[in-house]
Amino acid sequence: MVDAPAPTATLLRRLSSLLYESLIVVALLLLSGLAFVVPLHLATGHDATGGWALWLFRAWIVGVLGLYFGWFWTRGGQTLPMRTWRLRVVEADGAPLRPGRAAYRYLLAWPSVLAAGAGLAWALVDRDRQFLHDRLAGTRLVQVAA
Repeated sequence: MVDAPAPTATLLRRLSSLLYESLIVVALLLLSGLAFVVPLHLATGHDATGGWALWLFRAWIVGVLGLYFGWFWTRGGQTLPMRTWRLRVVEADGAPLRPGRAAYRYLLAWPSVLAAGAGLAWALVDRDRQFLHDRLAGTRLVQVAA
């Protein structure tokens, strides 16, 4: 007997988890930013407000967040906020997220979120209520049983 696929999580639950996730991300950005800026300043006397240092800082932030999300999405499919809200990211067929798919979802989430949330608002018109980056990446957020 094959288990029935997990139900897609409600939009309210996904947005609530996203709000909680933003708190974790802000803390991670503060710590990783400090870990970048202080050694840069001590070693070179530069700050990260312009030129090559700014581009290096941006790459650092994208990399740190990529490692954070990639690690959790490929090891159980849940960050702490997702665990709290009983959500799991899976591939479209319900399989655990593979590293390549996790990286693809992560890269697609940037414009989805930064374009004034247009990729999140996409869920209002999507037939399965998926965010645009999940639709394009072939992933979905499912509700985990209590």
